[in-house]
Parts: sequence; structure tokens; C-alpha cells
Amino acid sequence: MSRRIGLTAAAVVLPAALVFTGIGVGVGQATVVHPAAAPVQPPAHQAAAAVNLDDPAKKEIAMKLVSSAENSSLDWRGQFKYIEDIGDGRGYTAGIIGFCSGTGDMLELVEYYTAQKPGNVLAKYLPALRKVNGGDSHSGLDPNFTKDWKTAAADKAFQDAQEHERDRVYFNPSVKQGKDDGLGALGQFIYYDAIVMHGPGDSKYSFGGIRKTAMSKAKTPAQGGSQTTYLNAFLDARKKAMQSEEAHSDTSRVDTAQRVFLNASNFDLNPPLKWKVYGESFEIKS
Repeated sequence: MSRRIGLTAAAVVLPAALVFTGIGVGVGQATVVHPAAAPVQPPAHQAAAAVNLDDPAKKEIAMKLVSSAENSSLDWRGQFKYIEDIGDGRGYTAGIIGFCSGTGDMLELVEYYTAQKPGNVLAKYLPALRKVNGGDSHSGLDPNFTKDWKTAAADKAFQDAQEHERDRVYFNPSVKQGKDDGLGALGQFIYYDAIVMHGPGDSKYSFGGIRKTAMSKAKTPAQGGSQTTYLNAFLDARKKAMQSEEAHSDTSRVDTAQRVFLNASNFDLNPPLKWKVYGESFEIKS
């Protein structure tokens, strides 16, 4: 954890001397030099700068936490090749962050990949991905899209493309919003996990809608509120969003994971961490 040190004060020299006599004040000939001021010490709670979720070690924790819920594994890098239709109305769900053929982010991923590497094995599916965007259809994708996705997943350029789009669409915006709202690494992660599942936007059950509901119940720390109170309000709103969809109605990633860290006041998301998702137990020791 990086630490930042407080200010160091320099000696201050006054240009004019004041000589005090028994009564009244007279002007003397010599310059009086005041001793250097004592170094200014920061308050104890400011002695260490908070480490945000975009710190590499914290980001690795975030990736593992999401992977435990999305793929029942802490090996998030093993999910580049993942692809299936989970029956949530979003078509195929795939990759390290659950890019969906029906929500546009898979299309944007393949477009970016193709811009970086023209002629790749997925480029031929771009017309079909544009056509199925907005629904759950596999038209133009079956029968070989899943096989070709797994082939592409062995390509470092496609892995880099997945990480690029994850950060651009989900990770960076959620961390920035968390910082702006005065949240620590835990709150930033809670935002990230929500935007991964519900997507960006301002509709009732999107990330923006969930945040708006939470802010109607509690102030953010940036507004002078308590992290605990605000994040509990956010998680309450998140649960309602999850329960609105059958495919996401199991709220254990909130109840037995994020709420566990919040109840422990682990606002910096420091390991060791123990949690459960869908009945499975996970642990990050360090």
C-alpha cells in the first residue's frame, strides 16, 4: 500500500525586526529571525493515502470476485474462451466480463478486435452480430460461432481486446464514479459488479438507475453521507434490480459476498477475504 507523507514546513524569516522594550515598542537595528516552525503533521486518518480499485493489486481482487460469481472460479484469465446462452434474453454471454450478443458490447468487442487484427476468425460474424443486437437470436451465428470464439480466445490480440473493452465500458467508468462519490475500493467494486451485470445507462434497473435509487435514500460520502449507510442503500436497490430478472434472482453475490465485506467495514477491500456465491465458498488470502 503506497503511503504519502505530510507537508514539511520551511524556516520563515521576517524582513523587519521588532524590539520590545519594557513599555511601548521601539525599532531596533538588528533583524530578528524566528525559529523554523515545527513540521506540520497530517491528521492520523490522512497519514496513508487510500488505494483505489484501479491499483493493480486491487484490480486483480476485483477480477477474481467477479469471476467467482460469473464463472464459479477465481481464475478469471481462464474465462477468455467462455461462451454460452444462459437464457436471460441477451443471447450469447461470453468472455471475461460476460459480453452479450444481444446488448451491443459483444459487437463492439469484435469490432475493436477486427480493427486491431483484420481478418480474424470472428470478423465474418460482424454482420450477424449487428443483426441480433437487441435480442436473443442466434441467427447467423450458429452453428460455428461458439467454436470460433474459443479459437479466437487463444489469440493474445483477442485477450487484449477483451481487457480493453472491459476497462473502457465497465471498469474505468465505475471506478471513476465511485471516486467521484467518495467511495473507497469496496464501494468502487460494488459499482463495478453492478455495472457488469446490469449495464451502464439510466433506466430503472441499469447501473445509473440503481445509483439514482440509492441516492434517493442516502447521501454519498461526497455529499457528506456515511459509506456504510449509502452502500447499504445501493445494495438494497441492486437486489431489487437482480430480483426483477429470473436469471439473476439469486442475490448471494450481494448477500454473502459484498454485504459481508461491508458489514466488516472493509472499505479498502483488503485481504484476507472470505465469501460465498451461489453456495460455493471462496477465499483470497493475500
